Amino acid sequence: MKRRTLLISAKYIVLASLLAGCQIGGSTVSEREGYFTWVDEQGHVRYSPTNEPAGQVPAPVVAGSQPAPHLQGKGAVGFSDPDTEYTLENYPDADQLAKDGYVRPGERQPYFTWRDAQGNVRVSYYQPDTRTDEQKGYISPPVELSTASVYRAGSDMTPVIPVKGSDPDAFAVLGIEPASNDVLTTFSEFCCENIDTSDHEEWVKDREFGIRITSDSPVHNFFTGESPFQLIALSSVINHPDFIMRIRSFFNKEVFVPSLAFLDRNFVPVRLVTDLVSTYVPENWRSRGYLEAWVPVFPEEGERWLVIFTRSEDLKEREIIETKKRPKVIPHAATGEIGLKLVE
Repeated sequence: MKRRTLLISAKYIVLASLLAGCQIGGSTVSEREGYFTWVDEQGHVRYSPTNEPAGQVPAPVVAGSQPAPHLQGKGAVGFSDPDTEYTLENYPDADQLAKDGYVRPGERQPYFTWRDAQGNVRVSYYQPDTRTDEQKGYISPPVELSTASVYRAGSDMTPVIPVKGSDPDAFAVLGIEPASNDVLTTFSEFCCENIDTSDHEEWVKDREFGIRITSDSPVHNFFTGESPFQLIALSSVINHPDFIMRIRSFFNKEVFVPSLAFLDRNFVPVRLVTDLVSTYVPENWRSRGYLEAWVPVFPEEGERWLVIFTRSEDLKEREIIETKKRPKVIPHAATGEIGLKLVE
């Protein structure tokens, strides 16, 4: 009986020694000095001893791949130097940081793992692409309406209800004419109840379509001067509450600078657009150079006809464009070729 008790005591002593030995260090294999982790061909995480001096972390090894260069050598732990203090001299440039995928110097590149045809697990590092979908060409940038002088029916400058404390003579002091003499009202005295409608065009909504204003086009004496014009019916797009019209005026030694008058079903002007600030697009292998503008159209507000014409004062001006060699002067003309398109 005594001998049996001694044997049991010896077993407990051995077990306690083993438990004490397991608790020494208390860290996992991967956290001990002299070990690194890697992935074998079956995708299992393994630990291997290394002969690197204590304190140095070797680059990860993945079957079939090479360690990333930026993870080797001094400072390869993947983080910026904690002692670095940003100042006005060394503060990172935001644009350059964006180009680098918002990966700061010393930080690890993003990576992904994948398995090749032989079943080997590989790691690939990549440079993040921080461009927007517009910059990548996946979506079109939003349309920016062109700057212009716009006159609507009625006066936008005379408030329906006077502002409290306002001076009723302020418009007179500033030289602003009353609403009865505004530009659109004066324009309406010349156009367009008696305008020639025999040569009008229908709007083509599914594609860009062209119109030509030539010496044979009908001529009308507008408030802004006599001009050839083109009348366009908007009946095919009246189911659109509103849309954007892209208008291009093509160069042919000269260029036609358009003004736009929108009429209701009775040919009464409801909106006048002049002084369009257009963008110059140079010629290329498939198109002539042109002036491009973006103008809203409002069928829901009663716009049923579009008159394209030019003003006498525009014919006196010149278009100055920048070329690779030198600035080029393009005269304005009373005739020209126009391209129109509905943009959703």
